[in-house]
Amino acid sequence: MFVDKVSTHIKAGKGGNGMIAFRREKYVDKGGPSGGDGGRGGSVYFIADSGLTTLLDFKYKRKIAAPDGGKGMGKDCSGRAAEDIVVKVPVGTIVYDNNSKRIIADFKYPNQKELIAKGGRGGRGNAHFVSSRNQVPRVAENGEPGVEFDATLELKVLADVGLVGYPSVGKSTLLAAVTAAKPEIASYPFTTLTPNLGVVAVKDGRSFVMADLPGLIEGAHNGKGLGLQFLRHIERCRVLIHIVDMASSEGRDPINDFKVINDELKSYRMRLLERPMVVAANKMDDPGAILLLDEFKKVYGKDYKIFPISALERTGLDELLYYVADLLAKTPEFPLLDADFISPEKAVYEMRADDKGFTITKVGDHHFVISGERIEKLYKMTNISEDQGFLYLTTTMRKMGIDDELIRLGAQNGDQVDLLDFTFEYFE
Repeated sequence: MFVDKVSTHIKAGKGGNGMIAFRREKYVDKGGPSGGDGGRGGSVYFIADSGLTTLLDFKYKRKIAAPDGGKGMGKDCSGRAAEDIVVKVPVGTIVYDNNSKRIIADFKYPNQKELIAKGGRGGRGNAHFVSSRNQVPRVAENGEPGVEFDATLELKVLADVGLVGYPSVGKSTLLAAVTAAKPEIASYPFTTLTPNLGVVAVKDGRSFVMADLPGLIEGAHNGKGLGLQFLRHIERCRVLIHIVDMASSEGRDPINDFKVINDELKSYRMRLLERPMVVAANKMDDPGAILLLDEFKKVYGKDYKIFPISALERTGLDELLYYVADLLAKTPEFPLLDADFISPEKAVYEMRADDKGFTITKVGDHHFVISGERIEKLYKMTNISEDQGFLYLTTTMRKMGIDDELIRLGAQNGDQVDLLDFTFEYFE
């Protein structure tokens, strides 16, 4: 079963909590804090496997989770670091963050290994919090949460050349004629339901990968027919071969066919028509094809290179393949994604000089909500069940300027303030 798009939830491991402990050996006078650090949480890695051709393994795997790190122990012993997990994906897979719409990784090469979700660091034990003012610290950090997000995995075939055209124009026949691939060939539409790849060996020693993709019909960019199942896979192709049934064996007009399919390519968001395109005028073994070819050249001959071929009888193919190989030699890769649609940069949190680390929103007359990556991480990593932990959190919040910001926004004694699931009343 060919599956080329799935959604899943990815969760890296949480760091282990730090330990609150003290030395209690019989002959050690006034033993100090000895709580160890928590272990690092496991990270999630993906690696490209050339032996995989589908995302079927992920279809029913709704969650990919790495283990949490071990808790810190006494006598300054750190918790055990969790093992990372490595997940195999097909070459050509792209991983998106559903929330930010950013690319996390693009697997173009076999054995390419990428960090998808980083595990959280272990929390510090109370041995780290000793000071001249606090010789007996009863505070330790909780482990840092691991990266967690909803992801989409999308497989786009790795081909240099893509064959486009209406169903039954001869795409599969051409692929079978010039490669060792054996796609299904029949006299009815949509015999190709999944992409077929083959390596074309040109007689001068050059080679490239060609993809026979499901046939297009009018409205494909809106999902009609096989629609997006096809268009997704052409995004990596650098050159397009538009195959036209010049014998009009299905009763359609080749000139109109060419226009309709190009309109579909133009309507798709990936600017597919910016790629070089050549026309393969197929089924020239039919006696009436030459008349339709002359009409076709009058309309499109100035804008496109047209090659009369017969994929069935394997005539006219060498000239087509030489020309395509020359095009590939001077055509660079096209960006996968429209810059206006999605950013190819990885989402990385960076602490800027002008970043306070928090935002306060007034949601009611006497109700405020604190948010922000820095303050939320501080809260999650602080054990507020201990008095010193609670004091550490409130003191740090004050140093960050949260009290000053609440005053600026008009907070009064008794107003409600929320920080994630932590609710408290504001007092000056």
